[in-house]
Parts: sequence; structure tokens; C-alpha cells
Amino acid sequence: MPGSVHSQDQDQDQSMMDAAPQDQEQQLDQEDELELEEKRIVVLPGATETAASFQFEGEGHTLGNSLRYAIMKNPQVEFCGYTIPHPSESKMNLRIQTYDTTNAIEALEKGLESLMDLCDVVTEKFTSARDSFNAAEADKMSS
Repeated sequence: MPGSVHSQDQDQDQSMMDAAPQDQEQQLDQEDELELEEKRIVVLPGATETAASFQFEGEGHTLGNSLRYAIMKNPQVEFCGYTIPHPSESKMNLRIQTYDTTNAIEALEKGLESLMDLCDVVTEKFTSARDSFNAAEADKMSS
């Protein structure tokens, strides 16, 4: 076929059974990453407009406590709490209850944006302080 880059000598896709063990692990890792990207946040059953529980895959106390704090800064949120259902599973559940002025999904989105903004500020401050320190050390070394 004109313009085709495939040749008959190229390897065809292998089934998991035919692949070498290291290739099987790589394929499984890629499949796990795809699954996590697809189901990173799940709305748990029983959600209403103003109250919902969300399950975050692959997250723990670091995101849970930070996100809870960011969401509770929103005056339209009545309650926000998180829990780690079991220490052997990397899942974090977050419960949000809002007043009638907003819904739980909007509160989650606003909390995530607020947390990202906070992380950007911390990164900027850290980078600036590190660069100042490195410049001061370079001046000491050159004198």
C-alpha cells in the first residue's frame, strides 16, 4: 500500500500468554495506568445535588486532608470530610454537603482548583527562595 509504514517483517501484537515476562509486566502496568486514568474519581451511590461522596483511586491522607481544607474554605459548603476506608487499599473517600446555593460537584471542582492554585504559589515561593540561596552561595564561592 502506498505511503504505508508497516512492513511484513514488523512484529505483530502478542497475546499476554505469548509475551515475555518483562513484556507482560509492562503491558499490565500500562493497562493499570489506563484504568486509573479512566476511573480516578467515582461518584458513590446515593448522591444528590447538594450531597455526594466521591472515591479517589490511588490517593491517601495527603490529598484528602488538603482537599478537605480547601473545600471547607468555600462558604457555600456545609460539611466536607474524608476517610481512608482501609489502609491496605489506596482509596480515599470524600463527602461533601453544600447549601442550596451550589452543588457538590461544583464545590469539588472549586476545591481542586483552589488547591492547584495553592500548590502553584508554594512552588513559586520555593523556587524563588532556592534560586536566591543558590545565588548567595555562588557569590560566597567566587569571593
